[in-house]
Amino acid sequence: MPELPEVEVVRRGLERWVSGRVVARAEVLHPRAIRRHVPGAAEFSARMEGRTIGPAERRGKYLWLPLGGSDAILAHLGMSGQLLVVEPDSAPEKHLRVRIGFADGGPELRFVDQRTFGHVLVTGMTQAGGRAVPEPIAHIAADPFERHFDDDGFAHRLRARQTEVKRALLDQSLISGVGNIYADEALWRARLHGARPTATLTGPKVAELLAAARGVMSAALSEGGTSFDSLYVNVNGESGYFDRSLAVYGRRDEPCSRCGFPIVRESFMNRSSYSCPRCQPRPGKVAA
Repeated sequence: MPELPEVEVVRRGLERWVSGRVVARAEVLHPRAIRRHVPGAAEFSARMEGRTIGPAERRGKYLWLPLGGSDAILAHLGMSGQLLVVEPDSAPEKHLRVRIGFADGGPELRFVDQRTFGHVLVTGMTQAGGRAVPEPIAHIAADPFERHFDDDGFAHRLRARQTEVKRALLDQSLISGVGNIYADEALWRARLHGARPTATLTGPKVAELLAAARGVMSAALSEGGTSFDSLYVNVNGESGYFDRSLAVYGRRDEPCSRCGFPIVRESFMNRSSYSCPRCQPRPGKVAA
C-alpha cells in the first residue's frame, strides 16, 4: 500500500497538472470507487462541476484537491489506486473507475484501481491538528512532515502507549503516513526491534526514531517512492526506485549493510516484518 512518500509524489503531480483548472464533468464508471460518497454518483459529479481546483494537499496517506469554499475531493489510493493525468482521447484503462474532465479541454484526471480498495469522494472541510482537513480524516494524526507536527507531544503519547513500537508507528491516530515498509526501515536505522515496548523508550531514543522515519521517507521521496510492481505509479504512470535502496524490507537472508548478519523475516499482524537480529535484537535478548 502506498505510504507517505508515494502519496506525496502523486500530490506533487496533481499540484502541477490539475490545480487551478475548472472541472467540466465527472464520470463514475464503478460505484465502489465512490462507495464512501453516500449521496451517490450524480451528486458526486454535480458537486464538483464548474468549480476550480485549489492547491493539492496531503495528510499521511490521504490527499485532497480543494474545490474552494468548504469542499474538497478526497482520495485514498488503497492498495492499487492510481491517479493519472492523461489526454482525453486516450483509451480507457482496464480498471478505470472515475474520470474528471476540465473546461480547458486539456489532460483529464483518471482514478484507476485494480483491486477497488481505494476510494474518492467530495466532502466538507473542518479544522484538525492545526489546519483545515476533509471531515472524514479529522481523526487522522498529523504526519511528521507537517508544520504543526509536535515532536514532544508525539514522544509523550508514544511512551504512554502500552504496546510495541512498530504497532505504535502504524497507528494513524498517533502518527500518520508511516506504513509497514517505512516502519521497518526507520526501526532499522534507529536500531530498534519492532517488539520493543513503547514504555521503555527514552526521550532521546524516540527523537532518534522520529528522525529515522523522516530520513528514510525523505530519501524515498527523492527517488519517487517505492514500487514493487506496476500498481504504484505517479500521475504520469512512472514507477519509483527506492526499492533498490531499502535496507531490510523484503531482504530476507541478505546480509545487513551495517553488520553483515542475515536479515530475518517475522510474521506481524498478517504481514511481514524485517529486521537485523544483530543490530535490532528482540527485547530481552543480547545481540549476537
